Amino acid sequence: MKEESSVPKLVEIGRVRLLQAQRSSLKLGARPNRWYDPAPLTPAACLRLFASGIVGVTAAGEEIVDVHNAKHPETKNHERFNGISIGFTSHYREMRERYGPHLYDGCAGENIILEADRRMALADLGAALLFEGADGTRIELVKLLVAAPCLEFARYANREAQDGEALKATVQFLNLGTRGFYATLAEGQDGAEVRAGDRVFARMAGTAS
Repeated sequence: MKEESSVPKLVEIGRVRLLQAQRSSLKLGARPNRWYDPAPLTPAACLRLFASGIVGVTAAGEEIVDVHNAKHPETKNHERFNGISIGFTSHYREMRERYGPHLYDGCAGENIILEADRRMALADLGAALLFEGADGTRIELVKLLVAAPCLEFARYANREAQDGEALKATVQFLNLGTRGFYATLAEGQDGAEVRAGDRVFARMAGTAS
């Protein structure tokens, strides 16, 4: 009788399209009148990843500690589960088709935008994401979670849905990964760098053989 085994496999899901760091909160004002403004998002030539979050490095060499890094003076890091965020170009295409061209790639604030030709659910990301650089170096991101959309971004996305059932429907559409995912750097990799063009793989559970 053949013994069954399960071997993890890697499935390539895309490449890094763009990188950015968030200098400060994108939600401005005081409740219940807060609004969303993506202006603090800054393009990065590369991201340095740490257990505490990310540091973006601009083309001019400026280092930006992301507001979701636990070391930011006004950190929005919550128990270190949201230090790194990831989005997909395919999700932005869906958002633009539904709500309009103002939803440019990355406006929801994700640090890493991956090129993809289909919708990606949490299950499609597997147990971990592996980023492979041009030199073959690999970085592993674990503890993948759905990034639930906030009301402020939902109102920014759908300008005709500011409250009530229309706003509720917008939040539901943006949930389950449409607005993106959170991840955490695996242990022992502090200082690892991600760059545009890096290949990205999902580490999936293998099938029995």
